[in-house]
Amino acid sequence: MGFRCGIVGLPNVGKSTLFNALTETAAAQAANYPFCTIEPNIGQVAVPDPRLDEIAAIAGSAKIVETQLAFVDIAGLVRGASTGEGLGNQFLGNIREVDAIVHVLRCFEDGDVTHVEGKVDPVADAETVETELMLADLESLERRVPAFAKKAAQGDKEAKAAASVLGQALDLLRDGKPARLTQPKDDDEQRIFSQAQLLTAKPVLYVCNVDEGAAAEGNALSARVFEKAAAEGAKAVIVSAAIEAEIATMAPEDRAEFLSDLGLAETGLARVIRAGYDLLNLITFFTAGPKEARAWTVEKGAKAPQAAGVIHSDFERAFIRAETIAFADYIAFKGETGAREAGRLRAEGKDYRVQDGDVMLFRTGA
Repeated sequence: MGFRCGIVGLPNVGKSTLFNALTETAAAQAANYPFCTIEPNIGQVAVPDPRLDEIAAIAGSAKIVETQLAFVDIAGLVRGASTGEGLGNQFLGNIREVDAIVHVLRCFEDGDVTHVEGKVDPVADAETVETELMLADLESLERRVPAFAKKAAQGDKEAKAAASVLGQALDLLRDGKPARLTQPKDDDEQRIFSQAQLLTAKPVLYVCNVDEGAAAEGNALSARVFEKAAAEGAKAVIVSAAIEAEIATMAPEDRAEFLSDLGLAETGLARVIRAGYDLLNLITFFTAGPKEARAWTVEKGAKAPQAAGVIHSDFERAFIRAETIAFADYIAFKGETGAREAGRLRAEGKDYRVQDGDVMLFRTGA
């Protein structure tokens, strides 16, 4: 199961620098001119989770395997992208393929780095990009909704549901609001809404790219972004892409001291990952044994057979039960044997909803 976060924003806001730092590669070309990233770059990022280390230590695991999140570095959008400006149609297509949008906003002043709009205003930048996404969705729905309405009038039930939910999204867009405020009334409408792949239906995380001096507390520019996010019910984090790029080149044992000197408790990667997980409504469960301890990702609300299917599709089909230990119990009772003896190992069936931190062993049939 893969989850992809698309890194978007205007040119020269630090997207590629952040991407390189997040993936600890130099795969994306960071340069001081628009469209230095023409094809989307995709990087798999290990999700840091200290619980996995604790589990591995108790299980005596020879190997630790983190779960991963994919980041897609998408070339900078500019005003007019919805009508093809700056290769806009290609870039909008790349955004359509991701699960969530990580919107990088420039919250630093630097005369050596040109701003495509001529001034540093992260809220205006956010609105520029969101306007282009809304215009693209508006054009799409103004073609589709009348066609669905016509079929609905002829008695087509699927078309009636589509006309209803997508019509609601169209009304929101015409009112200058993103499609994610749409409220499908049932599972059928939710399915239709999801299949529409509207750009403004995707959850958004604002990443405030600040200079090194503002990495711990932010600045006046990032404060404005946080106000915008709060008003929208969205999320925002503060990151210094320049610091993250430096950390990416350090030996792991040197990073903690470097961060401490800057007044930081964790890397920007950890903040972005945690916010991204929350944004996508994801949780982590674990498997552990002598060979390896491993973290796995499922959506919140997933049932035990679905979790088994993340490990192998055959496990979901042949699922019998899941032997489950809560993380706190696994630690408190020193692993599977202690948890079993203390009556904290539970046999869960097909209707069990996986909880974040569960340590699980799946029993399957032939």
